[in-house]
Amino acid sequence: MSIRLAPATADDVGLILWFIKQLAAYEKAPEQVTATEDLLRQTLFGPRPYAEVILAYASDGAAEKPAGFALFFHNYSTWVGRPGLYLEDLFVCPEFRGRGVGKRLLVQLAQIARERQCGRMEWVVLDWNEPSIQFYLSLGAQQMKEWIIHRVSGRALESLSQL
Repeated sequence: MSIRLAPATADDVGLILWFIKQLAAYEKAPEQVTATEDLLRQTLFGPRPYAEVILAYASDGAAEKPAGFALFFHNYSTWVGRPGLYLEDLFVCPEFRGRGVGKRLLVQLAQIARERQCGRMEWVVLDWNEPSIQFYLSLGAQQMKEWIIHRVSGRALESLSQL
């Protein structure tokens, strides 16, 4: 099987949204997706892009098929004094899992992080997603169990902004 990676363009927003919905279904939360093609076009490819996407395509000699995607953006580490690469979403279609697609995406992200002089690459994984946890550990990732994610969204975000 051959794997091709390509940076997404504005023409790919439909495919990106499809991947996002597939990931949400896998994570047992399809009802939580409120993204639209228009929002993705604006926030990923508008005047101020907030994130980037790499698409993976696979072929077994026949026609190429979308196989997975990675959506990432930069954060910043004050302690390291460098940007970081934050992987927001990584998804590989079930029929392509275990065939190198996820690894190729992560290797590409690591190369981008090195080219951009990032101090580190980070992401979160659901605690029940043992196959992914084991995959990440096998690539040298370390679990940061002492850190707890906090989130403010929806009404709480609105309320906080008006204090």
